[in-house]
Amino acid sequence: MIDNKKEQERAELHRTIWSIANDLRGSVDGWDFKNYVLVMLFYRYISENLTNYINAGEHEAGDNTFDYAKLSDEVAEDAREDMVQTKGFFILPSQLFCNVLAKADTDENLNETLESVFRSIEASAQGCDSEDDFKGLFDDFDVNSNKLGATVAKRNERLVKLMNGVASMQLGDYQENTIDAFGDAYEYLMGMYASGAGKSGGEYFTPQEVSELLTKLATVGKTEVNKVYDPACGSGSLLLKASKILGKDNVRQGFYGQEINITTYNLCRINMFLHDIDYDKFNIAHEDTLVSPQHWDDSPFEVIVSNPPYSIKWAGDSDSLLINDPRFSPAGVLAPKSKADLAFIMHSLSWLANDGVASIVCFPGVMYRGGAEQKIRKYLIENNFIDCIIQLPDNLFYGTSIATCIMVLKKNKTDNNTLFIDASKECIKVTNSNKLTDENITKIVKTFTQREDIKYFCRLVSTGEIAENDYNLSVSTYVEQEDTREVIDISALTADIRKKVGNIFSLCKVIENITFEVDKIYDLINKLCPDGVEYVPLWSVTIWDKKFKSVEKGKQKKTISYPYLLANDLFSLKREDGNVFLLSTGEETGWTTEELAGDNICDGEVVTIPWGKSRAVVDCIKYYKGKFITADNRIATSYDTDALLNKYLYYWIMTKGDLIDTFYRGSGIKHPDMNKVLNLEIPLPPLEVQREIVRVLDNLPDLTQEFTQVLTLYKKQYEYYRDKLLNFKELKK
Repeated sequence: MIDNKKEQERAELHRTIWSIANDLRGSVDGWDFKNYVLVMLFYRYISENLTNYINAGEHEAGDNTFDYAKLSDEVAEDAREDMVQTKGFFILPSQLFCNVLAKADTDENLNETLESVFRSIEASAQGCDSEDDFKGLFDDFDVNSNKLGATVAKRNERLVKLMNGVASMQLGDYQENTIDAFGDAYEYLMGMYASGAGKSGGEYFTPQEVSELLTKLATVGKTEVNKVYDPACGSGSLLLKASKILGKDNVRQGFYGQEINITTYNLCRINMFLHDIDYDKFNIAHEDTLVSPQHWDDSPFEVIVSNPPYSIKWAGDSDSLLINDPRFSPAGVLAPKSKADLAFIMHSLSWLANDGVASIVCFPGVMYRGGAEQKIRKYLIENNFIDCIIQLPDNLFYGTSIATCIMVLKKNKTDNNTLFIDASKECIKVTNSNKLTDENITKIVKTFTQREDIKYFCRLVSTGEIAENDYNLSVSTYVEQEDTREVIDISALTADIRKKVGNIFSLCKVIENITFEVDKIYDLINKLCPDGVEYVPLWSVTIWDKKFKSVEKGKQKKTISYPYLLANDLFSLKREDGNVFLLSTGEETGWTTEELAGDNICDGEVVTIPWGKSRAVVDCIKYYKGKFITADNRIATSYDTDALLNKYLYYWIMTKGDLIDTFYRGSGIKHPDMNKVLNLEIPLPPLEVQREIVRVLDNLPDLTQEFTQVLTLYKKQYEYYRDKLLNFKELKK
């Protein structure tokens, strides 16, 4: 079940970001736009965070009218030293986001104002413990870049739009939101622009639902931990998910991470501040984790969560020192230079506390490839470090449709088994992607905790069995796939085919006999119309209401100039006797002819007729209160008249479907131009001839469906024999 509040907050945030993107479209490249939005969001947040903190202290002291934003810079200077010690930074009132925004429209030097403010914020931390945490945070926000505009005026115009857009974000209390607002904004912006920038989305962020699963797996049974670590931390979403699940005060020594990409490294530090993680409670480093780790003195870590980049290149055995590195040497071999996946695994294992848990997203290839990777897997299994392998659904990550896995590492296992979970079906489809729901996550974590075999879903496997399979860790090797194929009774299938073929033969005889009926009608036409059949415009033999009130829907009544119904009105129709002629139900609704003819519309005969491509949600002609009435893109006709039978007209309309399809108006309303329809010329033989034509067509079988059904059965029969002949019992090794 999707959390409605969470989705509402997310939708509101996305709408605002999209609005800002539209304002800046064509000026700022998408990849740079992402950084501009996130840094401006950070500036707004630290301004509000500092203001709220100072105001709360003054209000508590009894001055309820105090507002730091209205203080003079001179008076505010007295608070600088205390704020730098407490918050790690300081902002003068004149430099606050709200005050700069208030003057932005009239500030001809807005770019210089913002540049000065950003440098001042960074400088406020110089010489203090927080200096490294603030250094370079605003480097990706170039207020003088030509990407913002060719002139200062153009740049400032776009900076004003950007500030107004960020100011309009309804973020409320950052800690009270059910979504990670910054992380979600980051993910949404990545989704908007990563592909266009030629970057792999999976390299930069982890979907929040996957982050939650990873973190819950690593924190099962824990209410507090010493530290949380991510060796490839990206924007910090995994670290912050641990803060959300455990509570930031229950991560005693703080949050640690390392990131090689300078832009993402800056965003990660910003993300920490945005989530009220004080500068002394996080340590984010910028370097290559595999060859230059920055937290030697800080290990071991009780919780490690990570989604390292998939199969990237690294130094490997080209650096002779790495084979002696205590992180990699126990396996006796290095991960291949072209695939660093297991190097991240060995690094994480080395820095994991004895009572800790590491949950790491893995590319599926590392589970079965041979060579050095097989030797590393052998080391991990024989030393009993792998607690669980979880197969995830495909299409979870932006930028790749590959079904990834999770490897859970422990150093203190109580048994020698490895749990394999097939969670490949644990998701829902959202647009073109798959997504984990709360129920999916709960089921996976519960299965991980209970460690009991569940047929077709999970299985505990001994070290010996894994060794027999050459240390292959693919979940499909150990968890049997449920065979959901239809069980076919071949005798019954063959009998059904014989019966249907017999029916077709009988129907073919009926069609042959109708040849005689058709010839009789032509004789009647030649007798009654020796000089030919008159063609008259449709309007001259049909009756059209100038005004037609559609069926009441709620309190609304729609008045239209000729009889037709919107598709949404169809289910509002009261039951009436009459005939329903259904042209097509449309794939979008899944409505059947029985549903349309049943309680929801009326009693009566239903005739199914294909009519080109369906443009509306549902297309039908309905015989209602003496009139044919249609959905929003089909025609409507009238009563039987002395010259025309409705059923005859109905059959004639079928022959003109392609022509009427060309009469659509160019507007958003999908119905034909009725003037053109009414000017169609219809052949008008005598009523006696019309009745005979209707009688014959009513009894003329359409064999299309019958032949299709028989072909389907023949195909099923063929596949049964093919699979039976090619299904061999595997020779046991």
